[in-house]
Amino acid sequence: MTATMRALVVETLAPDFAGCAVREVATPQPGPGQVLVRVRAASVNFPDLLMTRGEYQFKPPPPFTPGLDLAGEVAALGEGVTGWSLGEAVVGGARLGGFAQYAVLAAEALKPKPARLSFAEAAAYGAAYLTAYVALVRRARLEPSEWVLVHGAAGGVGLAAVDLAKALGAKVIAASASDEKLAQIQRLYAPDAIVNVTGGFKDEVKAITGGRGADVIYDPVGGDVFDESVRCIAFDGRLLVIGFTSGRIPTVSVNLPLIKGFSVMGVRAGEYGRRFPEKGRENTEAVWRMADEGVISPHVHATFKLEHWREAFDLLANRQVVGKAVVQPNEV
Repeated sequence: MTATMRALVVETLAPDFAGCAVREVATPQPGPGQVLVRVRAASVNFPDLLMTRGEYQFKPPPPFTPGLDLAGEVAALGEGVTGWSLGEAVVGGARLGGFAQYAVLAAEALKPKPARLSFAEAAAYGAAYLTAYVALVRRARLEPSEWVLVHGAAGGVGLAAVDLAKALGAKVIAASASDEKLAQIQRLYAPDAIVNVTGGFKDEVKAITGGRGADVIYDPVGGDVFDESVRCIAFDGRLLVIGFTSGRIPTVSVNLPLIKGFSVMGVRAGEYGRRFPEKGRENTEAVWRMADEGVISPHVHATFKLEHWREAFDLLANRQVVGKAVVQPNEV
């Protein structure tokens, strides 16, 4: 461990990642209750992109290093930390810090890396699958054999929802605007049906579900996709609001939920855990237990060295990724 390290630093908030650069900065030191991790992999999440422009709910002042999800090895222990060994492979999540050679995390924020997963796969797992779990299990209370329509199914949180919903026994419709991506999703996770949303999708969803509509709709896209989703949701259905990658925050006339008897539910997995700490711990334990057991598994689209962070960010920003893009700050 050296006195300095390389890190992606957001120096100013600006569009098109213009305020970001890889810099040599001081290596952080763990304080009481903290662990220093040598970062082997950090996945790119949509909130990371939003934070570079100051457009996410959490708005850290520059300079800061983004990176929500990471995997690596224990490099140093802060005062009072027990239960971890130097060199132990771990996974963890924090709001910041992943796109750097070293990151400091609270000891309780770490988990042993599942042996089944590579460092890149482990880094691609946490936030996406936790979001899917909170959405499908906690909020929607998904039942086996229910129909789940997953929008943005090629993205990190969308693909996680496809995978998890299948594992929970649901019937899954994977939706995307790309036939090429849908073919990859079909090969990777074998959903029960695939739908290209280009030109509309409500009639096809109704046909697939025998006219009933989808019991649960998982929507990280918003905009026109949300607008049409209210037209193909089943009575007593649950429309899960995950995010707005389309760029437009939609609205709904409340007569539609009244007449069709469906609920619109917001999903913020991290905030859910902060508001309900015990349930948050249960969520995290459940997600990582399924990874340990091989019940569900993430898909890594591509890996990049830290110096090529821009390529990883652009893949997500331009919707060219299936699963997760992963940055590897240290040589693997």
